[in-house]
Amino acid sequence: MRAIIQNEFGGPLTLTDVPKPSPLPTEVLVRVHAAGVNPVDWKTSAGSGMAGMQTLPFINGWDVSGVVEEVGFGVTTLKAGDEVYGMPWFPRAASAYAEYVTAPSRHFAKKPKSLTHVEAAALPLAALTAWQVLVDTADVQPGQKVLVTAAAGGVGHLAVQIAKARGAYVIGTAREPKHAFLKEIGADEVIDYTVGDYAGTDVDVFVDLVGGSSPASVRPGGLFVGVPSGVDRPIRGDIRTSPILVEPDRAGLQAIAALVESGELRVHVDATFPLEDAGKAHALGETGRTQGKIVLETL
Repeated sequence: MRAIIQNEFGGPLTLTDVPKPSPLPTEVLVRVHAAGVNPVDWKTSAGSGMAGMQTLPFINGWDVSGVVEEVGFGVTTLKAGDEVYGMPWFPRAASAYAEYVTAPSRHFAKKPKSLTHVEAAALPLAALTAWQVLVDTADVQPGQKVLVTAAAGGVGHLAVQIAKARGAYVIGTAREPKHAFLKEIGADEVIDYTVGDYAGTDVDVFVDLVGGSSPASVRPGGLFVGVPSGVDRPIRGDIRTSPILVEPDRAGLQAIAALVESGELRVHVDATFPLEDAGKAHALGETGRTQGKIVLETL
């Protein structure tokens, strides 16, 4: 099968023929139709991110949408021919930049029927991050105020919609050209972080997708969640803090698919590239100016 191999961190991403994997008991073999690209991908390629979890040479990527081709012994939740999406193995290597992946069947869920494989591949890591922050960690309730930084980005634009689906009043930060997009997907208020200050917004939940943001806007008793760099120590005595690292989550994927099918969640794909142009996809992502997600197509 074809796969994108990296022989050294910081080195080129090379399209190479490698052996096709076979599923072990409880695993499925998925024919990958599309693979999402995330900041952790290009950070890992450069030698940071999850580089310490990888063994060289390695195949990057965690977001997958495709079709089950074979099931291992003991699998009862999926069968050959099922269209699935997921984020297998994270933070260990999932090797998604390839034509096939194998992983535990419960790292996948049925793909939302209304989405193409490209759209579905854009969801798992970003949407699960948002879901695990807002639902599992913060338990956002109707009427609460939620502030999301980098709200037009991959995780951000999904977090806005998930918070709205929970009944929250949502404030997003982004540059002015992205304000209309954020209003369209449900943001109640948008702040241009280059000219505005959100320190006085008095929010219940602050989702920091940038890193190093001030918690000044969090009301006493509120929650500050640091996503890219984590927050593992108190940063203000009268608020709660939490780090987060997304993990495979079949139940979360099913809940996300339900939001998609109900029309409460839509994913925005900013750009697509063929598998062999993974390096170009990373270069675009590294600009920090994309809206929504980048996806590789393997077919």
